Amino acid sequence: MAPILEVRNLTVEFDSGGGTVHAVNDVSYTLEEGQTLGIVGESGSGKSVHVLAMAGLVPQPPGRIVSGEVLYRGRDLLKMSEAERRSIRGREIGFVFQDPMTSLNPVLTVERQLVEALNRHMGLTGKAATRRAIELLEMVRIPDAARRIRNYPHQFSGGMRQRVMIAIGIACDPNLLIADEATTALDVTVQAEILELMQDLKRENNMTVIWITHDMGVVAGLADTIQVMYAGRVVERGPIDDVFASPRNAYTWGLLQSLPTDERRQMGRLYQIPGAPPDLRDPPPGDPFAPRNRFATDRCHTEMPPLRPVEGGAPGHMVAAWYDLPKLLADQNGAGA
Repeated sequence: MAPILEVRNLTVEFDSGGGTVHAVNDVSYTLEEGQTLGIVGESGSGKSVHVLAMAGLVPQPPGRIVSGEVLYRGRDLLKMSEAERRSIRGREIGFVFQDPMTSLNPVLTVERQLVEALNRHMGLTGKAATRRAIELLEMVRIPDAARRIRNYPHQFSGGMRQRVMIAIGIACDPNLLIADEATTALDVTVQAEILELMQDLKRENNMTVIWITHDMGVVAGLADTIQVMYAGRVVERGPIDDVFASPRNAYTWGLLQSLPTDERRQMGRLYQIPGAPPDLRDPPPGDPFAPRNRFATDRCHTEMPPLRPVEGGAPGHMVAAWYDLPKLLADQNGAGA
């Protein structure tokens, strides 16, 4: 079966007063039907920009897609007209964004905003549209949905507003749902409820999901494949269990070391990746993570490593690195013993 999504050599740049920002650099990957892909990385790593570019949501100018293909079920989204892309957004590809207070219209009821999507993409009107809107609120577990549907966004809590956003995202039964930092602003308890809800909806609707986050813990509980991005590039990708058990890129290892496990809490201090992300107007030569990487070799500072299969790793585990991280960590631990 052909993958639902193929991204090939996608490169996106932005013009700024200080020069050209190289936001997404030669990103390629495939997404299989029914897969949940977690994309992680620091702010500015290209996580959000590359999916916005795929959907035609990057403003041009100042942004521009320099090169690449984005094949959704064999059709290149980048070569479509805006009208063609608009017919796919919302209907076949749903979106859930980070901040519902900026994504929801504050002067329209939740019913109006749900019904708008149902009118445009499903042809539902009147009572049929309202019934479907109530069903959607019930699906995302909003109590007393028939009454609450007439409320405005400000009358909902943060967690409930996020549920409304999910209801809008799945309103037209999309094949692919893209959630961008959808739980970032929520407290831990509400975040857990949203993640459980997403797992249930994925199962019930057989959706393919791209979940974008900076939180490795969220990815661990939701995704079956993880993709780590840094400075607009994919630096590691693979099955979630394999990457967590044996990371091969030093950046991935650093993110995992930063997770607040019980053992690290007892030590009294969490690991912190040194330095700061590079200025993407003037990225360093070679591997962009090299200046922050204590395992970097001379080659890391001069030559960009390609993304390639991990020798002896699980199928689909890919890494961009010139060093053998497990060996270096073993040598380090042996020297410290």
